Amino acid sequence: MRKFAALFLAAALALVFAVQAVPARSDAAPLKLVAAHNQTSQENPYQYGMKKFKEVLEKISGGEITVDVHAGTIGTNEDELVEKLKLGAADVVVASPGFMTKIGIPEVDLFSLLYLYKSFDHWGKVVDGEVGQTLAKIINEKSKNTFRIAAYWSAGVRNYYGKKPVNAIDDLKGMKIRTQMSGVVAEFWKKTGAIPTQVAWGELYQALQQGIVDAAENDYTNFSLLDHHKTANGKFITETEHDYTTRFVLMNGKKWDTLTDKQKEWITAAMKEATTEERAVTFDRLAKSKAKVIADGGVVNTLDKAPFMAIAVPIQDKLAESLKLTDLVEKIRAAGK
Repeated sequence: MRKFAALFLAAALALVFAVQAVPARSDAAPLKLVAAHNQTSQENPYQYGMKKFKEVLEKISGGEITVDVHAGTIGTNEDELVEKLKLGAADVVVASPGFMTKIGIPEVDLFSLLYLYKSFDHWGKVVDGEVGQTLAKIINEKSKNTFRIAAYWSAGVRNYYGKKPVNAIDDLKGMKIRTQMSGVVAEFWKKTGAIPTQVAWGELYQALQQGIVDAAENDYTNFSLLDHHKTANGKFITETEHDYTTRFVLMNGKKWDTLTDKQKEWITAAMKEATTEERAVTFDRLAKSKAKVIADGGVVNTLDKAPFMAIAVPIQDKLAESLKLTDLVEKIRAAGK
């Protein structure tokens, strides 16, 4: 009897643990999410983040939520992806802050200010802290719940690359540079003497190769994955380190509000792991991508960044004052001390 009782108890405990191991079920019908970004390379950090989101979400939901990941396959233009998000053709997208200034949310230009961060650690403290939460609330309210910030991802630290090295600001005079066209970004490059130019990311290799633009700016990983440094107008890289870049992972707030509490819990948990993965891959790739660029014949130089910062700080102050965000800018600066 004792042996039977022990066996029965062991079987009962095994059943309890097995039941506990099964992911909790929700009361909603199965849900499929379309997650997209504009980078076509499977080695891009965005793709690693989205794949982790899919893996974790499908696992913890027990398959109740599935995710289709698109790497540039439903659009290589961020505006196009954002439009798909608004219309319901996509559920999770990665986008740069700049597009929101066009739709009446000028506060997001705070994320576009150059030379605002001193390091990745400084950037992380800001976006993961009070400033990031405040801006997420502003974006959600001003977009009338169309856009909900699900996470802040990194796109590395941006540097100049072009047909000649930059050793001083005067070297940029008259240079056509493909850059983000946010107002504060364009203003900065104009003040250096360069000519900010808009070119779709998917068309930039050809633009550099054909001399449509003289230069561009981006992080080592993104431009090396598409071989921009192998063009005549992308060979010389100057480590200006002007932008520790923020990218939004967006969901449609109205769609979010239709989800059950359990679905929201699963998505939030999966996005947290996806964010950790995307940032880790971004930071890890920095040195490796730089080494690849040099091995491929890219020429790298550094320079005194103080004159560039002297241009950037008044632009920061001007934007902060115009948007009544001076306190947030001061908090960002303080986080780097």
